Amino acid sequence: MLDQWVDDPQRKVLLLRGARQVGKTYSLRETGKKFKHYLEVNFEMDKSVHAFFHGDLDPDEICNNLSAFYNVPIRDGQTLLFFDEIQACLPAISSLRFFYEKRPDLHVAAAGSLLEFALKEIPSFGVGRIQFLFMYPMSFAEFLWAKQEQQLYDLLRKCNPEKPLNEVFHHKLVNYLKQFLITGGLPEVVETFIRTGELRQAQKVLDQLITGLDDDFAKYKKRVPAFRLREVFQAVTAQSGNKFTISKASENLNHYQINECLTLLEMAGLIHKIKHSSADGIPIGAGVSHKKFKVIMFDHGIFQRLLGLELSQHLLTNNFETINKGNLAEQFAGTEILKYQNPQNKTQLYYWHREKRGSTAEVDYIIQKSENIIPVEVKSGSQGKMQSMWMFLKEKSRGSGVRISLENFASYSGINVYPLYGMENIFAA
Repeated sequence: MLDQWVDDPQRKVLLLRGARQVGKTYSLRETGKKFKHYLEVNFEMDKSVHAFFHGDLDPDEICNNLSAFYNVPIRDGQTLLFFDEIQACLPAISSLRFFYEKRPDLHVAAAGSLLEFALKEIPSFGVGRIQFLFMYPMSFAEFLWAKQEQQLYDLLRKCNPEKPLNEVFHHKLVNYLKQFLITGGLPEVVETFIRTGELRQAQKVLDQLITGLDDDFAKYKKRVPAFRLREVFQAVTAQSGNKFTISKASENLNHYQINECLTLLEMAGLIHKIKHSSADGIPIGAGVSHKKFKVIMFDHGIFQRLLGLELSQHLLTNNFETINKGNLAEQFAGTEILKYQNPQNKTQLYYWHREKRGSTAEVDYIIQKSENIIPVEVKSGSQGKMQSMWMFLKEKSRGSGVRISLENFASYSGINVYPLYGMENIFAA
């Protein structure tokens, strides 16, 4: 997407959005290597440059000042101007619209952590002038690329429920999946694993990043005390895979305080809500019940590390049911669904749940492809019944569903089976 943005003659100013440590800065630095000149302005480190954004916010004057300050030419078509940690300077965010209007040929990009909070303070600051890209941790496909398994990835992309993968390659991908479940998708963790070849080293980096996330909670103190966020964050871990129960989240906080913490954690990109929908028609969001929702972490590596899951369980078992009763598989599937959507829009996850006496049913995810609503069930092993799936298909008069598991690609009785490592193929079909 970044390459397309660079080459697009009708491009707008680019704003990367996403949680900390997902690779926003790294991606733009790599993009900067394609330009003759690259200028990175970090508003947290270089507080003196804030003064350049006081007053009229004229792009030409701002560029002249920044060029002189950093001794880097800022030229249309030759320079990538990157504003990092832009949330630390609200006038700089406001200036982005003027770059689009008065310097359209200059490549301007911005990113920042906790950016969503700053954008709340500047509503409609760049409507029609700013292009958003939402970034998430690495997908399994990107993990394969990082492992230099491009040919294996190409082979995988050709498979579908009617054309399964050769069993040799299936088992190889299952083993890679186990590694990815341990590392998660945060670039620094994946890089450490690939560089050292040691999963233990990758987990040490995960521990450091978790400490950093915990320290970040202090930055929310103007909104809520850090201890509240920590408590609710822990509750998300404990309740992942199940309907989130406010009353079980804390003994010390009321419903309003818990919901406030959930909102802030979601804005920071650290959690994703899975909203309940009746799924009676499209758009799926039209049937949402705001009182019913589940919550997952932004990264399955962080999730499994917070749970303290045993490394050996991942490496030795072919049935993830032994690991947290399958919730890791559901967590992984949810984040993978997000990663394969249009990055220019923020995707909402949905699930379906029917509560009737003697007839309770739940489908893990509901996705929309064109005008079709597709139920998706995640099975942590290679076996499992699908009563909820059949119930949904009958009640909603839908013709087919998707089962995600450790099985190879397959199809039977209107159910298309995709392996956990092949979720990207669902959206390409």
